[in-house]
Amino acid sequence: MRIIRQDIERAEPNTSPIMVGEVVSQNLVAEGDAPNLRVTAVTFRDGAVNRWHMHSTEQVLVVTDGEGIVATETGEHRITPGDVVLIQPGEKHWHGAAPGQNMTHLSILIPGEMTIVE
Repeated sequence: MRIIRQDIERAEPNTSPIMVGEVVSQNLVAEGDAPNLRVTAVTFRDGAVNRWHMHSTEQVLVVTDGEGIVATETGEHRITPGDVVLIQPGEKHWHGAAPGQNMTHLSILIPGEMTIVE
């Protein structure tokens, strides 16, 4: 067993091309820890979001702080601490902080492909 502490001070800038705005992330459970699971704390600052994308596997988002938005082709939904979002494989979506807000969520995935779509 290993205990891992989520700590914003350990988060690093996320410069992935999927991100729009200032985003930092902390890998909590990475490939070297568990070959079949990824858990990342992602903080979107002041309205930062990610681009439309989809995953080849399920994605679970657990909001831990702030106020955000998760969107699919059918609409946008406000999310706040305690909300858990299940995104199905192949479902086109984006998520991030609401305008003027910060938002942190845990992103939980099994290994797979992520595709940016426009």
